[in-house]
Amino acid sequence: MAARNPPLRPDPVWLKAFATIMSRIDAALGTDKPKKRVVACVAGGAAMHFYTGARYSRDIDAKILARVMIDPQELQVAYRGSDGRARLLYFDTQYNDRFALLHQAAYDDARPIDVEGVDSRRLEIRLLTPVDLAVSKLSRFSEQGQEDIRELARHGLISAAALRRRAKSALPDYVGNLKRIRNSIGIAGRMVDEIVRP
Repeated sequence: MAARNPPLRPDPVWLKAFATIMSRIDAALGTDKPKKRVVACVAGGAAMHFYTGARYSRDIDAKILARVMIDPQELQVAYRGSDGRARLLYFDTQYNDRFALLHQAAYDDARPIDVEGVDSRRLEIRLLTPVDLAVSKLSRFSEQGQEDIRELARHGLISAAALRRRAKSALPDYVGNLKRIRNSIGIAGRMVDEIVRP
C-alpha cells in the first residue's frame, strides 16, 4: 500500500529554480495578505520529479485556482544543472487540465508542500497525489505517460487497485471516448500489477 506522504526526491538545483518561479508568483499577489489563500496545484513532469527524482521537467504544469497577473518573463529561470549543463525551467501558461481525466477531488486531496521563499498563508503549493497524477496520464496515454505510471509503481507510490478505483470514479465528469479511456485504465492496471506483484 502506498504511503500517504512519501518522501520527496527533487534535485536541489532544480528545486531552487522551481522555488524562484513560485516565489515570483507569490510576490505578484501583492503586499497584502489575500482574503483567501491562493492554491497552485502542480501536475505533470514537475510533480513526477518531486515524487521520483526522475525525468527532469523543463516546464511546470500547474493549475492556479485564482487569476494572477504576472509578466511571463518572470515565469522562467535559467540555471545550471547538477551536471553542469545550462538549463531552463518555465511555468507553462498554456497548461490546460480540461482534456485530462481528473478526479473531482484531485485538487482538494493534493499534497501541500513547503517551498522556500513562498508564504504558504498567501500561496499554497500542492502536488497532485501519485494516484491522481497517474490518472491524469490516462487520457493521452502517451509513451511518456505510460512510463510515468510505471515509474510511480516502481517507487511504490501507486497500486493497480487504487489506480483503477480512482480512474473509474473520475469517469462521470470525463468528456471523450469512454471506450478508449476504459481500455487505457485496463492496460495501466495490468502494467502496475506486473511491477508491484512479487
